[in-house]
Amino acid sequence: MRALTGSEVLVANKLFATLDTTVRALYPESVPRVLVSDTVGFIKNLPHGLVASFKSTLDEALDAALLLHVIDASDPGFERQLEVTDHVLQEIEADSVPRIRVFNKIDFVGDAAAQAECEAALRLKYPDCIVMSARRPEEVAMLRQTIVDFFQQDLVETELFLPWSAQHLRGNIYSTCQVIGERSEDEGTFFTLRGEPNALEYLREQLSQIQ
Repeated sequence: MRALTGSEVLVANKLFATLDTTVRALYPESVPRVLVSDTVGFIKNLPHGLVASFKSTLDEALDAALLLHVIDASDPGFERQLEVTDHVLQEIEADSVPRIRVFNKIDFVGDAAAQAECEAALRLKYPDCIVMSARRPEEVAMLRQTIVDFFQQDLVETELFLPWSAQHLRGNIYSTCQVIGERSEDEGTFFTLRGEPNALEYLREQLSQIQ
């Protein structure tokens, strides 16, 4: 969570360090802006008294556009834990939400040869998984790009003309769209943009009101 968002969220090596859901923006920010929400680990036979505390964080999974299932690759019992998570997601009817399995802590497996062997085995069994260490910036960057690619797959590309009289909308363009290119001419600026259809339509409406 810290590596993906650049924030100082609580980290503690103990059970139930927090039951509160933490939400931070992916950093560096992307287009569209992606919010990352952490949740609790999934535990087999959760004590009844804690179910209510976990309910709000479990419900987060239902509202998510994408789930990152983070798994400790160095834990010999990770397969059983993976099964528990799959079962819980099925119980709350979140098993249809797109999901990426992220095997973290590969650097805890052993030496370089052991890590390579483990990674190969994981990729063979879980073809679409990501194997990484959150301590390695380049691997965090790879995960971030995978997340961004998922959210950008439905973006559309278009060209938008911004007259000089509407330059105050430049900030809106850069905050809501990915600017691929721009060129200035006598009457204003032409932008080549990638963005969500509704964001582009909103910009067009603003321009039409000015023109």
